[in-house]
Amino acid sequence: MSDYLTDVRRYDAAADEATVEKIVKHLGIALRNRDSSLVSCSDPDELKRVRTNWVEKKLGLTDETKADAAIQSVCETLKDDRSKSRVTFYYLTAKALGALGSI
Repeated sequence: MSDYLTDVRRYDAAADEATVEKIVKHLGIALRNRDSSLVSCSDPDELKRVRTNWVEKKLGLTDETKADAAIQSVCETLKDDRSKSRVTFYYLTAKALGALGSI
């Protein structure tokens, strides 16, 4: 858990530990596999899954344009990081959408 929190805090120093922990619990078994624990911004199908499974289903936001803009913003923020942690990606996407409280 502390590794996830440390990574999130590289981009948001004030990240709430409880919120990060909720994301880790939500992702569960997906974090055990290196491939599924990372997000690829160069894969359109991957970004669509983030929008569908995280933004729409978990956060409850249905505005695809707003969701896609937030996801692209996070991709830009993390562009220098070759291994984009799914926990960090999801946290920053929720933050960009103003939805941290709904996690």
